[in-house]
Amino acid sequence: MNIKFIKYIMVGIINTVFGYSVYSLLIFIDLHYSVASLLATLVGVLFNFKTIGSIVFKANDNSLIIKFIAVYSFTYFVNLVGLKIFNSFQINLYLAGFLLLIICTPISYYLNNQFVFHKMMNAEK
Repeated sequence: MNIKFIKYIMVGIINTVFGYSVYSLLIFIDLHYSVASLLATLVGVLFNFKTIGSIVFKANDNSLIIKFIAVYSFTYFVNLVGLKIFNSFQINLYLAGFLLLIICTPISYYLNNQFVFHKMMNAEK
């Protein structure tokens, strides 16, 4: 198995715990799920950019943040649509947020791998 992929998963676990904790805290203080998801995503993007960029891809190029934000904007909207669907079926929003990680995580990995840090990965091969 690729060491970079293993690092991505390990850093992703840290990022997920961080982002989900922010989301859960915001739901707990009774923010609407769309606001909670947006704020958790915004804080998470900055945290994730630094951890994924520096630890996984050895990239400290801050100019990549625009592409990184584009990826997270897309996954945010996938997440928001999912939350709306789960909410319409009156599924617990904590559970919904967790289940959507299963969908959004592979999407995020693929897009980061192919779109954001692709040059970094090819440079190391």
